[in-house]
Amino acid sequence: MLRNRAHWCQPWGRNPQRSYKKEMGVTLSAYLTFVAMLDFESFTLDNGLRVIVHEDPNSAVAAVNIMYDVGSRDEAPEKTGFAHLFEHLMFGGSKHIPAYDKALQQVGGDNNAYTTPDVTNYYCTLPAANLETAFWVESDRMLALSFAPQVLAVQQKVVIEEFKERYLNQPYGDVWLKLCDLAYTQHPYRWPTIGKEIDHIENATIEEVKAFFYKFYVPNNAVLVVAGAVQCAEVKKLSEKWFASIPAGPVYQRALPQEPAQISTRSLRITADVPLDALYKAYHMPGRLSQDYPTVGLLVDILGEGKSSRLYEQLVDAKQYFNTIGAYTTETTDPGLCIISGSLNSGISFEVAEEAIEAIITTLQQQPISAQTLEKVKNQAEAHRIFSEVDLLHRAQELAMATVLGDTNLVNQEAESISKITSEEIQRTAQHVLDTDNCSTIYYQRKE
Repeated sequence: MLRNRAHWCQPWGRNPQRSYKKEMGVTLSAYLTFVAMLDFESFTLDNGLRVIVHEDPNSAVAAVNIMYDVGSRDEAPEKTGFAHLFEHLMFGGSKHIPAYDKALQQVGGDNNAYTTPDVTNYYCTLPAANLETAFWVESDRMLALSFAPQVLAVQQKVVIEEFKERYLNQPYGDVWLKLCDLAYTQHPYRWPTIGKEIDHIENATIEEVKAFFYKFYVPNNAVLVVAGAVQCAEVKKLSEKWFASIPAGPVYQRALPQEPAQISTRSLRITADVPLDALYKAYHMPGRLSQDYPTVGLLVDILGEGKSSRLYEQLVDAKQYFNTIGAYTTETTDPGLCIISGSLNSGISFEVAEEAIEAIITTLQQQPISAQTLEKVKNQAEAHRIFSEVDLLHRAQELAMATVLGDTNLVNQEAESISKITSEEIQRTAQHVLDTDNCSTIYYQRKE
C-alpha cells in the first residue's frame, strides 16, 4: 500500500519532521546528561561513502540514516521536482527487495524519508539485533534501484496528486510557490522541493530518472550514520560487507547561480477563496555556515517563536490585528529566508497590519534587547536543542547534516556559538536582515 512520505516540500517552521519521541526504557535525566556532547567515530570507505557511528549504550534500538547530498537546488530549471520524486522512487523496490516496508517490518523496524532544498534523507529504526537488515535494504537500493516503467508511473501519479492536494487545492497552498519565485531571481531555491510545475514530473522519462540517480545516488555523495545500541567495529564490518563493493560515481562539483543582493522591496497581491487575509514577508538571510546564522535564529525567536514572542504578544493578544502570526527561517545551506507570516482578523487592513509589524521591527533595530530577554531566548534555544537530542533518530540526522556541511563536529559547536551572541549583534542583524529593501511581501487577499 502506498503512503505519503514525510518530507520538507514546504519548510514552514523549525524542523517539522522531528517528533521528539521518548525512546524505550530511557529516562529523560539520563539523556540530559548524555546529549551535552555528541560522541562519534567516523571512517570512509574506498568508494567515498562517509560513515559516522554514534554509540549510545542507553538506547534499546538502532537508527540507520543515509543522507544524500542532493536536493531541489541541484535540479535543472526545466526539470524540477526530481529530488522529491526520488524520495518516493527509492521505496519502489530494487533488484533483491521488492518491498522495503515489508522487509523492515518483518524485523520490527520502521522507515521513512524526507526531502529538503539541500538534501534527501532516508532513515529507519529497528532492534539493534536486526541491524544488518537495514544495511541490506539501503545498500541494495543504492546499488540496484528498480527502474521498472510501472514503478515510475505509479510514483509520478502519487507526486502529482500530492502537488495538487498540498499546493493547488487547499487555502493558501500556492503561497510557497509564489513566495519562492518572488524572493529569488537566480538561485534554484526559487522553486519549492516538490517542483515548479506539475508537467516537469509528469513528463519525466526513464532515461532522465536514471541519469539523475547515477549522478547523485552514489556512495561518494552520501553519508551513512548508525546510532544507538551499536559498536563501531560492528558497523565498520557491516559497512564493508554491504557497501564497499558499490562503485563510486563521478564527483559532483556544485556550481549554483548565486542570488544577487536584493536592493528594493518586492510585492505580489493574490486574491483567492480563503477564509482570512494573510500576510507573508520574506527577508534574505545568511546560510547555515555563516557565523551570523545562529544570531538570526535568536532574532527570529524573539520576533515570532511562540505566544511569548513580540509579534504574538503585541499583534494577537494586545491589538488583535492578527488571528495568528509567527516567524521562522527556511534553514537552508545557501542563503535562505527569514519569514514572518500571519492571518489577519476581519476588518484589519494590510496597511495597518504591516505598519504594526514594521513598528516591532524598528524597535529591534533601534534598541538593543535587555540582558534578561537575551538570557531568556538563549535558554529557550538551549532547551530546544537538548530536548530535540533526546530522540536518537534526531541525533543521527544532525550528525549526517553536519557531515554533509563539511564538519561532523558542527553538532557540538551550536551551543557555544549561541552563548557568545550579544544583544548588539542581534540589533545589527535586525538592521541588516529586516531591511525593507531586503523584503518580498505577498498580500494574500480573501475573495469577497
